[in-house]
Formats: sequence, structure tokens, C-alpha cells
Amino acid sequence: MKEPVIIIGMGEMGGVFARGFLRLGHPVYPVTRKMDLATEAPHLPEPALVLVAVAENDLEGVMEKIPPFWSDRIVLLQNELLPRDWQTHELDPTVISVWFEKKKGQDAKVIIPSPVFGQHAGMIAKALEAIDIPVRILNNSDELLSELVIKNLYILTSNICGLKVGGTVGELWEKNESLARAVASEILSIQEWLTGQTFDAESMIQSMLLAFDGDKEHKCMGRSAPARLERAMGLAQEAGLTVPTLSAISQI
Repeated sequence: MKEPVIIIGMGEMGGVFARGFLRLGHPVYPVTRKMDLATEAPHLPEPALVLVAVAENDLEGVMEKIPPFWSDRIVLLQNELLPRDWQTHELDPTVISVWFEKKKGQDAKVIIPSPVFGQHAGMIAKALEAIDIPVRILNNSDELLSELVIKNLYILTSNICGLKVGGTVGELWEKNESLARAVASEILSIQEWLTGQTFDAESMIQSMLLAFDGDKEHKCMGRSAPARLERAMGLAQEAGLTVPTLSAISQI
């Protein structure tokens, strides 16, 4: 029998990955909210990898409890993820920028292929491709950083613009391109401060638009939109950045 896979967080996204691993013949051991990770980890079989599939708001608490003997087997998939999120915990994770969505009662819907990087990238790619979800394996950590910033730009721009204009990402660009560009520019400045890197703004926006085109009917504003705006405003204040467009939207 193949090595097991441990999945921390068995929600909709965790369930998608579980199906892929099972297709490859890997037993799946779930760690749910009702289970204490510190207590359970020593009793679980030695895993091929440990997929952390909790929501982004729960990630920090989980990473604080990751046992050292799992540190090189972690796979992360959260939105708003950046290297500093795992570096502070001295982890060396495989990271996938997920570009498919899974809602209750519906099959996974692919927007564009999901990029992945890390020592377990090959296994992640095989698991998802086994259930017809396309994946791109990246060459290095610089490519991963760019992909994470692109995903953050997509999520934050669409969500925050949605608070003002609603609608879909296709409608956002068609009817409110100037707003989308203004928000994207301010979000990118925050991402640059968080990463200590500089990105070509137009190249990043064009990459965001590829995702817009992948599902033009995708709704801009999810349930997390207000919290995302509040978090972005807090980071901008911490960085000393002027974000007039975000500030104006926050007053709505």
C-alpha cells in the first residue's frame, strides 16, 4: 500500500484533493476541527505529505502546531498566501495556487491551470490530474512568488471592487476598468511591501485578466470581501502607504 496522505481541514477543497489522492491509491487520514493536531500527530502513520486545507484565517493557528517531523511534508493552498506566512514557522512547504473552486453540491470548476512548486509538486499534480484538474509545475521559488501575487491581486481586486459595483469579473473589466486598475495598483503596492519585491504592474494585471477570462461569470464579491478590505487597509496603514481608492470603498 502507498504512503498515506494527511489532510488538515476536510471542507470542500480538502475533499477535492482527497479524491485525487485516493485515485492514486494513497490512504487519506483526515484531521478535523474536533481533533487536536498536537495530540493526533504522533499517532498518525508516517505520511507522504500533509495537506493543510483550512481557511486562510485558520492557517496561522495550524502552522503553530505543525510537529517538526512534518516540516518538509507540508502542502499549503490558501488565498492571500505569501512566503512570510511559512518562513516565520521555519517550514519548507510545497505550495499550490488554486485556480479552481468547489462549492457544496457542485463539482470542481476550473478557471485556469493551478501552478504548484515544491518537493511534492509532482504528487500534487498527479492527484489533481487524476480527477481532470489541470496543474502547472513551476521551475523555482521566484515563479511561485509571482503566481501567489497574481492570485492575491485577482482575489483582492475582484472582491474589493465588488463591494462597490457588485457583478462579475467580466462586467468589472468591461464596465469599470478604471476602478479595477486603481484598486489593483494599490493592492500591488501592498504586495510589494509584504514581499520586499517589485513587480511589473501591467504584466501582473494582464495575468489577472487571463483568470478573469477563464470564468467571466465569476462573482466579484464573496463573503470574505469586507474582511479582505479591512485587512488590506490595515496592512497599508502599517506600511505607510496611501491607498485612496481602497479608503473610498471602505466608506461605502
